[in-house]
Amino acid sequence: MNTATLPPVLGHLGTLGDVTRCRLLAVLERREFSVSELCQALQLPQPTVSRHLRVLADDGWVASRADGTRRPYRRVDELAPDQARLWDVVRGQLTEDARLREDRERADAVLALRRDRSRDFFSASADRWDEIRAELYGIRADLLPLFGLLDPTWIVADLGAGTGVLSAAVAPFVSRVIVVDRSPEMLAAARERLSGALNVGFREGEVECLPLDDASVDVAVLSLVLHHVTEPSQALAEVRRVLRPGGRLVVVDMREHDRAEMSEEMGHQWPGFGSERLTRFLVESGLEPGPFVPLPPDPDARGPLLFLQGARRPRSSD
Repeated sequence: MNTATLPPVLGHLGTLGDVTRCRLLAVLERREFSVSELCQALQLPQPTVSRHLRVLADDGWVASRADGTRRPYRRVDELAPDQARLWDVVRGQLTEDARLREDRERADAVLALRRDRSRDFFSASADRWDEIRAELYGIRADLLPLFGLLDPTWIVADLGAGTGVLSAAVAPFVSRVIVVDRSPEMLAAARERLSGALNVGFREGEVECLPLDDASVDVAVLSLVLHHVTEPSQALAEVRRVLRPGGRLVVVDMREHDRAEMSEEMGHQWPGFGSERLTRFLVESGLEPGPFVPLPPDPDARGPLLFLQGARRPRSSD
């Protein structure tokens, strides 16, 4: 008989015709394990486990990945239809096998040891964890979950965007970002930073006269911009114009300070803002202000302390 015409499932029978390989596959179906962990779970020597894993891998049942000096194995996530049907039959026959129950119990113990090692690490590292996390993942890692709150259909206007740091962070999570700045040099830097982003547009213009259509954006951001604006009420009225009904404004800026040298050197128009003054500007502009929230200081920052205040354009029915 020409073996090339045999049904594909027959090619897998030889692989699952060994009880050790079935035991390995049953354990790996639940979680990934390294070779040494599988030796513990199945109480088998390393050469035996490695040999059977190689057979399973060659026949497309398991896969592995590099993890430092470890190479964890797992059952392939999406088995071919013929493999899946065959495994359903074999697994059903193994359900009452005492060896499989013991394998899984020992595998659970291996997982418990992993959890213990993780818990011990964090217990010993609690006083350094902020430093370790920053070294491993960057100083903004604690803010990353907030991007999950962004609606993927939103259009966001980054007003006074500078070199586009915020736009680059937000762009992957929303429909479109519009970068607005009055400085051609800043816009050039933002274009370079965001050259690979397909959902970002660039506009040169002043915050007091935004180059945006009426009711065209869902969220507007003024991050460290408003203290450069001569007439904040005019700028905020422009923001209200371009926001859709119900759209949101986020203002991040300096709290009031007495550092006159900063105003001289950096061209500041306002020495920061207090809650009462900014809230008045927002109300005068037709926006509904949210809470004025002082932001925690960064120990390494040398500038004035910051705040965040949100606002909303009223809906037509409000």
